[in-house]
Amino acid sequence: MRQKRYSSDLTDSQWEQIKSYFATGRRRKYHLRYHVLDAILYIVKTGTQWRMLPGGFAPWQTAYYYFRRWREEGRIRCILSITCRSARRRAGRHGEPSALIVDCQSVPSARTGGISSFDAFKKVKGRKRHIAVDMQGLLWGLVVHAAGDHETQWALQLLAPVASRLSRVETVFADQAYRGLEETIDRELDWELQVVESDDKPGFSVDPKRWIVERTYGWFGGWRRLDREYERRTDSSETMVRFAMLRIVLNRLD
Repeated sequence: MRQKRYSSDLTDSQWEQIKSYFATGRRRKYHLRYHVLDAILYIVKTGTQWRMLPGGFAPWQTAYYYFRRWREEGRIRCILSITCRSARRRAGRHGEPSALIVDCQSVPSARTGGISSFDAFKKVKGRKRHIAVDMQGLLWGLVVHAAGDHETQWALQLLAPVASRLSRVETVFADQAYRGLEETIDRELDWELQVVESDDKPGFSVDPKRWIVERTYGWFGGWRRLDREYERRTDSSETMVRFAMLRIVLNRLD
């Protein structure tokens, strides 16, 4: 156990929720919780560079090795799906949602290379985080792509993997950018796409259902690594978001 602790670290009860998905039964030089998982969460929370990890964690090469390995395995995606089900049951709901909300967030890119383009509507050069959440704001689908790509180009790539994992979904709520996909979603996924109309009245207004996905994006704002797109690879960006969301969900189970 490290001497210095940080607010981004997992608590004992949170580690108990997920430790079975990391146990291998062999001794390691660095503890997966204290030296690796906490190191990755520290990076996502503070936005620091890998090479600037504090000395109490594993060397950055070791932490990044596990980050890359778990990204390729899809392990964090699977653990997040399991914990989201647990959080829904804790709230008295069915483990799987019956409705989802989709939306995009344009995020400026740092000078790290990789896929990037200009979103003419939001006036942002970078990438879009395309997510699908349930009525609790919990993340079930995520794809990161160039900001200049329209939502309709990636909607099926976002939702098709979700459909393969969830059997109860019947309805998807979206804004007007997704108009025209109703027949495609019905044919390919057997889901109903409902386009939520925005209130054209002047001043601030809350759009039905869509405020939930906007709140999820607001949660991401508490994680500095997500303020901009620092990752060269889009799957690394997705994994960073999933780590942040995993910690958020674990807070509900703590």
